Amino acid sequence: MGIHIEVRKPGEGNVDDKIKEYKKKVRIQNMITVCLIMAMLLSTYLLVEVQTYGNMHKMQEYGDVGTDNSNYAKYSDGIIKYSRDGAAYLDKKGEEKWNQSYQLQNPFINTNDDALVIGNQGGNDLYVFNEKGLLGEIHTNYPIEDAVVAENGIVSVLLKNGMTPQIICYDAAGNILIEHMAALTGIGYPIGMALSPEGTMLQVSYYCVEEGVGATRVVYYDFKDGDTDKESYQVAEDIYKNVVIPESFFVNSRKSVLIGDSSFMIYEGKEQPTLIKTVEIEKRIQSVFYDKNYIGFVLKNAGEEKAELRLYNMNGEQKMSKTFIGEYSNISISDGNVLMFDGGKCAIFSSLGVQKFEGEVEMNIKEILPLTGINMYLLISNDGMEEVRLVK
Repeated sequence: MGIHIEVRKPGEGNVDDKIKEYKKKVRIQNMITVCLIMAMLLSTYLLVEVQTYGNMHKMQEYGDVGTDNSNYAKYSDGIIKYSRDGAAYLDKKGEEKWNQSYQLQNPFINTNDDALVIGNQGGNDLYVFNEKGLLGEIHTNYPIEDAVVAENGIVSVLLKNGMTPQIICYDAAGNILIEHMAALTGIGYPIGMALSPEGTMLQVSYYCVEEGVGATRVVYYDFKDGDTDKESYQVAEDIYKNVVIPESFFVNSRKSVLIGDSSFMIYEGKEQPTLIKTVEIEKRIQSVFYDKNYIGFVLKNAGEEKAELRLYNMNGEQKMSKTFIGEYSNISISDGNVLMFDGGKCAIFSSLGVQKFEGEVEMNIKEILPLTGINMYLLISNDGMEEVRLVK
């Protein structure tokens, strides 16, 4: 038996090993390239977002929007302009999508993602709309104090009727769905209410006297079975002594938030809402604002020069705190931007706590909307709309 010896020529190696080595080098080069690109994008993001700008550069101007007696509210992907004489839905370029005339002495508005209601406070008329226009008109027998609308156009209305105020739920066409009376000597006087997105769960806050002290009775009503012969639709009730709770809203069909004078409460449950968390606010609440992601507060104690801007998520966890100087009569949150303005004075904060803008513009601002694009916003005044970019 002989021995076979294979002699390789100089420089000749295993082809598989060379291929593996080449692929390894390519992977490393690709990883380095990706890391460099990510570092550049992060640097650009930080350069843009972690700065405070003092000027707004006009990019585009749109025509005349309204008159001095018009009010404005964010709705869907545009703006509602409303006054005593009528309402119009405008897109972000000022183009009118629909227009509805009416005569309301003291108009007020309530909106959500899909529907809105405009009512005559102290009068008897309500108009329900969606993005396509008028859904229906509602006429009440007693003066209107307040109204809220669900995403499907169902409206809950608080009516003034002497010592027994009424809460009535209507569909968009004006048909009565549910009628509820509240006697002041019993449950208390309604001071706030909210409807679930489907319009089947109603939350009402009643101011009352409990054991000799002022209190708020929080009640949930469930109307989803549509049984109009039921004596009571009540499914949950809590009493908060020495607390006033005038504002509330539904985050979704399972979660709702009640905002008091020194705290807020989170309720959860689709069939029987229960309190899951109470968050105490140790400072005096000046303003409250919210969207589907955040609950925001402007807090300031007497004698303090600076105010605090604070954001919580819908689980009651604090996500941001930032101090600032100044007074702003209009505060809202949209697309992660806290927008504050008063006349021509304006400030914008990100949800991370970065003050993106502080300054004044030569207009009486009626509304601000964030736009797609880096540092792009829409300013609305009675003179028209302006697309602006934040600049140094």
